Amino acid sequence: MSREDDFVPPELGPVNIRPRKAWAMSADEHWHSNPWYEAPRGDPAMPEIYTYTDTMSYDPGDEVVFHSSTTAPQWTLEIYRDGYRPETVHKVEDIAGVFAPTPADAYRSGCGWPVSHRWRMPADLRSGFYRVVSTCARANGGKFVQHHFFVVRPTAATRRAKILMILPTGTWTAYNDFGGANHYFGVVGPGKDQPSPVLSLERPWTRGVVWLPPGAPRICADPLPEFGDAPRYPMKEWAYANGFGQYYAAAGWAQFDRHFVLWAEKEGYELDMITQTDLHYRPELLDAYPCVTIVGHDEYWTREMRLAIEAYIERGGRLARFGANFLWQIRLENDGKRQICHKFNAINNDPVAGTDKAHLLSTAWEDKNVAWPGASTVGVNGLHGLYASWGGFAPHGQKGFTVYRPEHWVFARTGLHYADIFGDKERIFAYEVDGLDYTFRHGLPYPVPVDGQPETIEILAMAPAVLAEDEPDGEGFRYYVRGSDHEGLVKCVTGEVTPESLARYKYGAGMMVHMTRGKGEVVTAATCEWVMGLKRGDRFTEQITRNVLDRFTSS
Repeated sequence: MSREDDFVPPELGPVNIRPRKAWAMSADEHWHSNPWYEAPRGDPAMPEIYTYTDTMSYDPGDEVVFHSSTTAPQWTLEIYRDGYRPETVHKVEDIAGVFAPTPADAYRSGCGWPVSHRWRMPADLRSGFYRVVSTCARANGGKFVQHHFFVVRPTAATRRAKILMILPTGTWTAYNDFGGANHYFGVVGPGKDQPSPVLSLERPWTRGVVWLPPGAPRICADPLPEFGDAPRYPMKEWAYANGFGQYYAAAGWAQFDRHFVLWAEKEGYELDMITQTDLHYRPELLDAYPCVTIVGHDEYWTREMRLAIEAYIERGGRLARFGANFLWQIRLENDGKRQICHKFNAINNDPVAGTDKAHLLSTAWEDKNVAWPGASTVGVNGLHGLYASWGGFAPHGQKGFTVYRPEHWVFARTGLHYADIFGDKERIFAYEVDGLDYTFRHGLPYPVPVDGQPETIEILAMAPAVLAEDEPDGEGFRYYVRGSDHEGLVKCVTGEVTPESLARYKYGAGMMVHMTRGKGEVVTAATCEWVMGLKRGDRFTEQITRNVLDRFTSS
């Protein structure tokens, strides 16, 4: 088996990929107008097993508590450390099945299922991402398979890496629709058609966040649409047809972070891991590492997370960010088991609005009521880039970066020149990107000065992006995002929606930048799809990544 393929322990047999959704629509409604979500059937005739853990991360030696609900008489639990060389660490068979109903507001209040199993981890267990695989038999000889995870944090005794990888679990939570809602849609409100600003971590992950079969579509125009084609969203079509979460392609270990881990471990880079929740509550974990990295899609951060990263960099730490979409402030409650984000409606609905905690308003970082641009932390902002290379977002657009400062050390040993494009064949510039307002002088891009934006930012490479989806008319044409994000974000930042303000933020760019801050430095390659350059073997993307990691771990 190729290590680039997903690992499923062979004794588990084939993975069931038939649809198993609770459908929240009538037959004549389109999937994007009233979408579906995942929830247990609760039907003994179709045995299922769902499991979650009492928290998301642990120290070695801690006890992991599993909560489950199943309609099967017995089921099996297996845990393995995922990565280039997967390692099974615990397995138990013939666990007695116990069914528990799923509350109607499980997305907000948690599932509240009974304890099904306890496991005391070895005191020397290695830091990493541990996949929890729950299976039960079905009458036709097949098996129902559900994937969960937990992270083992490094300790002084178990630490073995120079790189600390932070998993963007705030974003994973924002897209998790298990039980009926996430921060984007849901069954909330009188019409049962609104997202939930409050999300519980005490529930399973929707199908596709933790595991995906090879070949699941990504959010990128691939293949390119032909002349005059209606917009296509292959990831939505595939998810609907195969019973995966409708947002599986937007966030999660399976779609982004795992690809980086496989490449890094194959290249010989050791990685210790924590979650964003650990960053929030245990910022001292950063101090033992010369380099911190975060990849993929890291859209949601708390104020505490940002302060921790900025303090780490000021002290001399290095941040290697191979990801994008730095956009929303969230809050964590109940020891990180509850996530809050009111987004566009924060100024009206968030309880902290108008109080002495208004700086914690769960809205965009560039909202005029928060005014803390993401560039302060990572060198770029979410609102000055956003979408590229899919749907109506420049589907025929550039899918790699154009180099503008080839003399910079990040491009060492690549042979890249001014105006060269790298990563386009591997489609690394796609989905969501971050950028800055910029201007050109003598053929080189420079950031436009903004309050709160470091003056040391250097734009190394970039490509165009858009905030609004172009929507030419056509019979049968349907668009995904429509104008809601464009108008909502512009209103957050400017306080009003006018033709002038919409035009000001409609067009932008995704950028690769370098900046210094205090004694430390940051490199951001602001595209969610950077990991595809590593998975697909783009030699330029690989060498740039090596340059950053090698420099940032050299001290």
